[in-house]
Amino acid sequence: MQDDPSLDGAYALETPDDNKRLYAAWAKTYDADFARNMDYRLPALVAEAYLAAGGGAPVLDVGAGTGLLAETLLPDLQGDVDAMDLSQEMLDVAQAKGLYRRCFAGDILQRLDCADDTYAGAVSSGTFTHGHVGPEGLDELIRVVRPGGLVLLSVNAEHFAAKGFDAYLSGLGAAIRDVTTAEVRIYGKGGGGGTHMNDTALLLSFQVA
Repeated sequence: MQDDPSLDGAYALETPDDNKRLYAAWAKTYDADFARNMDYRLPALVAEAYLAAGGGAPVLDVGAGTGLLAETLLPDLQGDVDAMDLSQEMLDVAQAKGLYRRCFAGDILQRLDCADDTYAGAVSSGTFTHGHVGPEGLDELIRVVRPGGLVLLSVNAEHFAAKGFDAYLSGLGAAIRDVTTAEVRIYGKGGGGGTHMNDTALLLSFQVA
C-alpha cells in the first residue's frame, strides 16, 4: 500500500502526494521503527564519505527526512547545514533535533527556494531510490551548488541501473567532473534479516564544474 509507513510502502510510491501522505504518517516513528530496527547505515556512510572527500560548508541535505545524515555531519559542519525535504512532517522532527541552520520543504524535481551557487556542497541519503527520485533530480543540485563544490549522494543500486543514471551522468557533459561511485551495503548486521537486508547503494560523487 502506498500509504503504508514501511520500506515496501516507500518503494511503491508513485506521486509526490503519495510521498507526502506516507511520510506524514511515518515521521514520528521513523527513527525507531525503521532506522534503528533496520540498522540503517546509509546516512552515516554518506556523511562520512562527504567529510573524507573534503566536502565543505554550507551544505544542503537533500531529502533530509528526520536528520539522520546531519547527525553524522555534526559537529564538523555545525551551523552550516540546511535541510530540504518534500515532507514537512519529517522536517519538523529534524528541526526539533536542532541540527540545521534552515529547514525548508521543496521538491528536488522542481526549482528549490534557493539561489544559484548557494552551497559549497550537497548530500543526500535514501532519496534517489525506488518510488522517489531519478537522475533528473541531479539538475537542481548542479544549479544550487557552486562551481568546484562537491555533490555526494546515495543511489539504490537497482534504481541506478533501472533509471539509467550512467547515461544521464554522461549526458551532463562538462557540467560535472570527477565522477566516482562506490558500492556499499544499506543495512548493517543489526537489521536482523528480511527481504531488503542485502540491498546495496552506490555512493555517487562529483564536482560541479
